[in-house]
Amino acid sequence: MSPTPRTRTVAGCTLVVLALGAGVTACGSDGNPLSAEPYDAAEQIAFSGPTDVGKKADPDQPLEVTVDASEGRITDVTAVDGSGRHVSGELSADGGRWHSTSPLASNARYTVRVSTEDEDGAPGRKVLSFDTSKPLTKKRLNVTFGPAAGTYGVGQPVTADLSAPIKDKAQRAVVERALKVESTPAVEGVWHWVDDKKLHYRPKEFWPAHATIRVRSNLEGLKVGDRLWGGTAKPLRITTGDRVIAIADAATHHMTVYKNDKEINSIPITTGKPGFETRNGVKVILGKEYFVRMRGTSVGIAEGTSESYDLPVYYATRITWSGEYVHAAPWSVGDQGSANVSHGCIGMNTSNAGWFYEHVREGDVVKVVNTNGHTMEPFGNGYGDWNVDWKKWRAGSALMVGKPEAPRPEEASRLRPTAT
Repeated sequence: MSPTPRTRTVAGCTLVVLALGAGVTACGSDGNPLSAEPYDAAEQIAFSGPTDVGKKADPDQPLEVTVDASEGRITDVTAVDGSGRHVSGELSADGGRWHSTSPLASNARYTVRVSTEDEDGAPGRKVLSFDTSKPLTKKRLNVTFGPAAGTYGVGQPVTADLSAPIKDKAQRAVVERALKVESTPAVEGVWHWVDDKKLHYRPKEFWPAHATIRVRSNLEGLKVGDRLWGGTAKPLRITTGDRVIAIADAATHHMTVYKNDKEINSIPITTGKPGFETRNGVKVILGKEYFVRMRGTSVGIAEGTSESYDLPVYYATRITWSGEYVHAAPWSVGDQGSANVSHGCIGMNTSNAGWFYEHVREGDVVKVVNTNGHTMEPFGNGYGDWNVDWKKWRAGSALMVGKPEAPRPEEASRLRPTAT
């Protein structure tokens, strides 16, 4: 390889040694060879991508940049596609080889910026560009985000439904890394794999009130697995309203409703009686129905038995898919505030049910405490996500499992050693 870069870099530099032993140079504005304009490192490096005009790289193959150790070393490599997606990579300890560690996207244009250093310490630069080919397979992994765009309560999780199952841990990491959730104000949050085709995303605590949450996918064109490539996903934007949390206490037979941490109502209620106990735990409002026909057969009660019922119900706010509601129950007004007599729902008089119906929205939180029922299921019967503690929630991430939780900024400041 040509030694020209080294010769050009040091030419004209004069070292003057002073009597005091200090050295200065007459090269460049400050006498430091590293401040000189970087030389073209094209002859120093070897690149695994295509160099012929019109030829495209195979996205299945890793990207590699090398340099002869006798000619210098690589100091940095950045590779980014036209969508702004960076390629992760590793640089060898001697600076002789850099290779990609994350997959390339198909049908994409990449720009690779390589920084080098010759044996005299002078910096070199080279910018390379190449295109990747289209995948031969037509199988795509598409993503559908939920819920629909709109305004929700602070308990609303974000969901991602995949068009194909992903079981392999490495493939899950590729998918999860490409699914981006950003909120304003920013909060800590993590994806959790519910099953092979569904992920939920939630913060460590409830979303802030009046937050904006944007969800997008960088998966398109990325190789996920053998004959499976990332497909399309429509981005999502949702917002949160006021922080509305209702706490239904089966022991005191009252529901206390808070708005932005201020109590705004206390309502006499009845919850599930023995054998039909209301589930404990945090539940997220799934929807509101002005009128619902409720039948005992829908929850496994045989028609004609002593527990059978068939009732018109108004102001029904759903909190589980299996049939738990907060609703008007005029037939149990005498027990509301003093006894639990329902078949699992939270009942109140019609006026209070109407008030609750008008003051809550999807995503608001209903927390049930002090029943003899089991805890709300995390998944499959609504949004019980908040009943999973944060450590277990993070363990459900393909990226976070096994990684210690980073301290909050205020915690980090407290952990700093005190100066003495």
